[in-house]
Amino acid sequence: MTTSRTKSASIEHAGIPTQQTGAHEWWRDAVIYQIYPRSFADSDGDGLGDLNGIRAHLSHIVRLGVDAIWLSPFYPSPQADAGYDVADYQDVDPKFGTLADFDALLEQTHAAGLRLIIDLVPNHTSSEHPWFKAALAAAPGSPQRNRYLFRDGRGAQGELPPNNWQSTFGGPAWTRIDDGTDRPQWYLHLFDTRQPDLNWENPEVVEAFREVLRFWLGRGVDGFRVDVAHGLMKQDGLPDNPPEYVEDSTRPRGPMWDQPSVHGIYRDWHKVLQEFGDERILVAEAWVSDAERRAHYVRRDEMQQAFNFGFLVAGWDADAMRAQIDEARAANGAVGATTTWVLSNHDVVRHATRLAAPSPRAWAHGLGPEDVAPDPVLGLSRARAATLFMLALPGGAYLYQGEELGLPEYIELPAAARQDPTFFRTGGARLGRDGCRVPLPWDSTLPGLGFGPGPHTWLPQPESFAELAVNRQTGVPDSTLEFYRQALHLRRERHLGAGELAWNTSAPGVLDFTNGVTRAVINASTRPVALPGARLLIASDPDALTEGALLPDKAVWLGVG
Repeated sequence: MTTSRTKSASIEHAGIPTQQTGAHEWWRDAVIYQIYPRSFADSDGDGLGDLNGIRAHLSHIVRLGVDAIWLSPFYPSPQADAGYDVADYQDVDPKFGTLADFDALLEQTHAAGLRLIIDLVPNHTSSEHPWFKAALAAAPGSPQRNRYLFRDGRGAQGELPPNNWQSTFGGPAWTRIDDGTDRPQWYLHLFDTRQPDLNWENPEVVEAFREVLRFWLGRGVDGFRVDVAHGLMKQDGLPDNPPEYVEDSTRPRGPMWDQPSVHGIYRDWHKVLQEFGDERILVAEAWVSDAERRAHYVRRDEMQQAFNFGFLVAGWDADAMRAQIDEARAANGAVGATTTWVLSNHDVVRHATRLAAPSPRAWAHGLGPEDVAPDPVLGLSRARAATLFMLALPGGAYLYQGEELGLPEYIELPAAARQDPTFFRTGGARLGRDGCRVPLPWDSTLPGLGFGPGPHTWLPQPESFAELAVNRQTGVPDSTLEFYRQALHLRRERHLGAGELAWNTSAPGVLDFTNGVTRAVINASTRPVALPGARLLIASDPDALTEGALLPDKAVWLGVG
């Protein structure tokens, strides 16, 4: 990002154009594997994963059978929020390697037949970014402060925050600076205090991110997952958040989220990507309240994908799952867009634990030793069934590293080991996301389970991870790893991502649909259900069937042609 002021393109709301679907667009049915770099593999023994660690294990991803990789942030950062506090958008943090290492990873990924998309964090920078340091040193109303959202406080001496907004990580969304004056200003941070929000009304900010896009597109990346895509624009005047919009796990719309003007940013970015051809993509992390609003992000001239988080939070509930599937497909279909399915990522409790958790807060607040421990056998059974069912749905899908091993959430993670700012900003009331970010187990015979050349890992690994290590599952029939490989192979072979869904009549608690020549059935009820006479292609577990009936917490694909 440079500091030169350049006139921006207009950022306004427009109509609802639809995507054109002539030539095949790879993202419409792609399976994309998320790598969280610090927890994937360590090449140098410092306990933190890095780019060369990814390169060393790229064959694992290739053999899995996905189409692309999404790489979470690797930029220079103080790591206040595990790299989502970016200090330099056009370089690699030495903790993860160098730009040359990134280029080598990109080349190796492309040579393996995979695409690579990277994380972009445009809502906020790190407080260590040169822009924010300059803002703190500058006067109120200066061009430096206008890159962020600085405001005078309320009260006689400006001692109260400018409004009542709360941080997503807990506590107030405003911090008052200490500049030695009588009325120091406040700055907005919808996340941690070390993540100040940018002012997207400022043309300089707009132009700077165009430069960031072009920098990475010029190196050959295939697109960007856009962090907090629904948060860049705020309501004019930054009014108080009304009581009906107090933020909770459903992320309802308030004055800081999902403003219509945000879509002008993505129409502008769409044009930037078009400068590099028509196969680069934008992916929205947009926590919005309904499928129709989410579909706005994937109109023809904006983004290509938006995560269907409604499906993720539906839980082990057949009616809720079907409602989310139908709503998403209808809304996205209205704009000609694909639907993008996901069950786990670096921000939520792993679904091998979440789907068996009795607490509805499990996915949003984390689980720990004080919670009722979910049954791990039940959780893995439901996770494999949900994954199999998801992979039969038309559209794209995302997998989170380690789910192919059946990794559970590390709910016994000691408080002293936790690093998520949510944990500290809420005084431990919300445990945060560390439990899903534990380093991967590669080899059960090695220190640190083969995560790196040394025994140290940045978060401790539970003993249970040893039996789930890659070396313990490779080539083992019915292991979760081999199950994922088989399911992904069949998905591609049977063109399920590019297919069409037709619901079949089913019993309560059961979902049953046909996609082309494949029939998918999931049993989320408490009773076995009879299956139609058809060839079994794959079952979520080897014991899923008994006497022609599908047992509870299981799923199957059947061949119908």
